[in-house]
Amino acid sequence: MADPAQADLKRTPLTDWHLAHGAKMAPFAGFLMPIKYRGELAEHAAVRERAGLFDITHMGEIYAEGPAAEAWLDGLVTNRTAGIPVGKVIYTAMCREDGGTLDDMLIYRLAPERWLIVCNGANHAKIAAWTAKRARGTDGLRLDDASDRVALIAVQGPEAWQLVSRVTALRAHLPAVEALDFYTAVELRLGGSTWVVSRTGYTGERGYEIYVPNDDALALWRELLHVGADLGVEPIGLAARDTLRFELGYCLYGHELGEDISPLEAGIGWAVKLNKPGFVGRDALARQQAGGVPRKLVGVAVDGRAIARQGAGVYAAGRRVGAVTSGTFSPTLQRALALALVETAAAAGPLEVDVRDRRFPLAPTPYPFLAARVKGDPRASRS
Repeated sequence: MADPAQADLKRTPLTDWHLAHGAKMAPFAGFLMPIKYRGELAEHAAVRERAGLFDITHMGEIYAEGPAAEAWLDGLVTNRTAGIPVGKVIYTAMCREDGGTLDDMLIYRLAPERWLIVCNGANHAKIAAWTAKRARGTDGLRLDDASDRVALIAVQGPEAWQLVSRVTALRAHLPAVEALDFYTAVELRLGGSTWVVSRTGYTGERGYEIYVPNDDALALWRELLHVGADLGVEPIGLAARDTLRFELGYCLYGHELGEDISPLEAGIGWAVKLNKPGFVGRDALARQQAGGVPRKLVGVAVDGRAIARQGAGVYAAGRRVGAVTSGTFSPTLQRALALALVETAAAAGPLEVDVRDRRFPLAPTPYPFLAARVKGDPRASRS
């Protein structure tokens, strides 16, 4: 019997496949999404050791096109997008005027006048409304929110290239796909379909993200599992996606980033170019930088067997100085680790965390906790 609480949730083109193959499903970003299949620890290991497939169709995709798109977009995001070459992908943030983060996202330059904004699923409606508002009255700019028409499959792990190279539809384009460096992409015309293939991911492993029309998604998913059987490929749920990104110290919106957290506080100041022409939130961020960023994201190891989850209070000399933003037991490193947003003056410690009314010492631990396995990973940089 269908769960009435799930009746209003969106479904991806792969939802029925997930249900038929025993995935544990739950609401996420307004979608019914697979959380795990055979278990997050096994799925985490599969990505670190072999290859995994992720259905991340909940992400939002908004195209910006026209001669005005380049300057308009550069004035909307914190990183420098103007002047980047066709095929380049940029990690950036989009801020309010006060410097609070509306979302972090990827920006693709697919052609001289064609751009793709990929935002987090939970923020899709907000970013669609924000970009539409900011586009009003801009001649030479067209926005196309394609989120309901596009499916997104991520292929991540050491065997990712071997797997992607076996996809029938990509065989005629393998030189272009193989030539992709990290954070580059290519738009491909495949018969009547348009695909975007990028060397991007949220795991720290070599990986590809493939944007396809909804009608192509199920066939691609099934083919990847079939041709990758000898490589040990398997479907991966969102639980393992979270532990994978956590080990690399990648921000997760709603945890390390939010409308009350600036990109400077979240440790992605390298993606904030204060020396470029004005962008929304620039003045507030410049003031914060000049006056000293009040809070800082730090990595810590928890002493003992406790796991500090999001929201756990962090204390210095008995005074609360911040809170955990993400925390878990690292499957790869076999340690209880956490990211915490704390007052900058207290960041050097000593610090303690409150877990179920008990205080546990925290040991400063530089993050990323696990080094990225691919060269040129922009998110491995820290401000």
